[in-house]
Amino acid sequence: MADKIKVTLVKSPIGAVPKARATVEALGLKKINATNILPNTDATKGMIQKVRHLVKVEEI
Repeated sequence: MADKIKVTLVKSPIGAVPKARATVEALGLKKINATNILPNTDATKGMIQKVRHLVKVEEI
């Protein structure tokens, strides 16, 4: 299992529900194609699961 996860915003959260927009910002993603490397924890995986239609995930 990977130690880190690379998360990239691939779709705009403009039309998404406010909770999803807040989750995207909490992941540290502000613009399309913005990438952030996060620890592979249960909290991070839960956040990614909620916005899986907006992001692309890769294990590092």
